[in-house]
Amino acid sequence: MDVDRTVALITAAGIELTDRRRNARGNGWSLSFANGATVEVGDDGSARIAGKGAKAMARLLDLPTAPRSS
Repeated sequence: MDVDRTVALITAAGIELTDRRRNARGNGWSLSFANGATVEVGDDGSARIAGKGAKAMARLLDLPTAPRSS
């Protein structure tokens, strides 16, 4: 998945992007949204979703949510 396409799809659904920055490893992007979800988009096209709004975001992007920690 491409970071710009990801942002476009989510913002088109009316969910505001609140932060976009390179991740700590420098190999992708960390995107934060107003619904509480965080999307990690790797330079290799991988994507992971986590946070409060993760389920809605996963449905929107047709991606699985990150597993919950115990």
